[in-house]
Amino acid sequence: MATLRPFRGTRFNVDAERLARIVAPPYDVISPEQREGYAAQDDHSVVLLTLPEQNDDDRSKFIKYARSASRLEEWKREGTLHVEDVPSFYRYTQSFEVPGTGHAFTRTKLVATIKVEPYANQVVLPHEQTFPKHKEDRKRILEATRSHLECIFGLYEDDDQSLHNLVVNAPADDSQTITTEEDGIVHIFERISDEAAIKAIVEKAAEKKVWIADGHHRYETALSFREDLGEKDGLIPEDFMMMALCSISDPGLVLLPTHRILKKMPMDADGLKALLAEHFDVTPVSNNQLMATIEQINSEGKRAFGVAMPGGQGVVAQVRDLDALVAEIAGPGSEDLKRLDVSILHGYIFAKLLGLTGLDFFSYTRIEREALQAAEEQETIAFLMNPPTVDDMRTIALGGDFMPQKSTYYYPKLLSGMVMWSLKDFQA
Repeated sequence: MATLRPFRGTRFNVDAERLARIVAPPYDVISPEQREGYAAQDDHSVVLLTLPEQNDDDRSKFIKYARSASRLEEWKREGTLHVEDVPSFYRYTQSFEVPGTGHAFTRTKLVATIKVEPYANQVVLPHEQTFPKHKEDRKRILEATRSHLECIFGLYEDDDQSLHNLVVNAPADDSQTITTEEDGIVHIFERISDEAAIKAIVEKAAEKKVWIADGHHRYETALSFREDLGEKDGLIPEDFMMMALCSISDPGLVLLPTHRILKKMPMDADGLKALLAEHFDVTPVSNNQLMATIEQINSEGKRAFGVAMPGGQGVVAQVRDLDALVAEIAGPGSEDLKRLDVSILHGYIFAKLLGLTGLDFFSYTRIEREALQAAEEQETIAFLMNPPTVDDMRTIALGGDFMPQKSTYYYPKLLSGMVMWSLKDFQA
């Protein structure tokens, strides 16, 4: 099962006020404009490492990766980054409100290095599809820096909360607290170097399987990086990567929906309604009431989508007969996979009804307001969705299936820049 190890983390040697300007969300949820905003906040912003710039006069597209590596070493030399003196775990706690609800939660994670395992070993399990282009970029970063600059996010089953309690109650000998201004989330990051606590956590974790919640591309990059080396005697640095691990039963484990916005109208509104009517009960609803309506339908155990249209008036499309609709979805995949909202949207509405396949005809947003605004201003259609559940994710992973990309959005995201790990600091 899961092999966890403490590690000598690389951390910013700055006060909390400055650290809050340095950290940033993971590389894959930052737009180019947001990247520039984070980079402007501090000349040691973590995005200068995770998303190095490509300059017009660069002789090669790969120079940016060397730029990231040289910055990393320079910041260590100057003392802005320092390497911890002893191998440690870290307790990462986020206290937050879910946007638009006022509901407050706290989520606790253990940051550790974990041994990367092929999916076939059934130790670390995926649930989402990945794409080669994204993995190539992350592999270039890893090869150049020989460091894991960001944590990925994993979940473990813990019905009796035994591992969770070990993490929560472990004594800490170092603590940093910052608040991110744009969302008001409080982040508490604590070092755990107590040998007894580390031993107990390692032993309990060895009983667990891990599900990847966020970071499939980075996990598969680390796995490919290791496999390139072939068989080796004993453990080597490339066997491990950083992961933040959370109990699947943590009450702060929050999934948000990820809505889809079509880049252009495939047909007029009446034509779409007529197509949907074959398998859906179609009800006119104002755009600003769509989300509340489909959330209520979802709470009753039924499937529905909100279809926002120009003019402020959309429709709710509620599945009439789920079994009959699932039978219409072509392609591989289990029935469990095909019964998910995201599979119905992609496999039936997009592919079968509208003849739209691939990833280029739509964009994503998790913010309802943005989806509605896009439908109005771009004169297009936005599909509002309910999120899958953690149990959905676990079922799909155990069954060996893959959801479409960006099917799950765990909120809030982990901050990059709280800790990093260099392979040269590995201790066998």
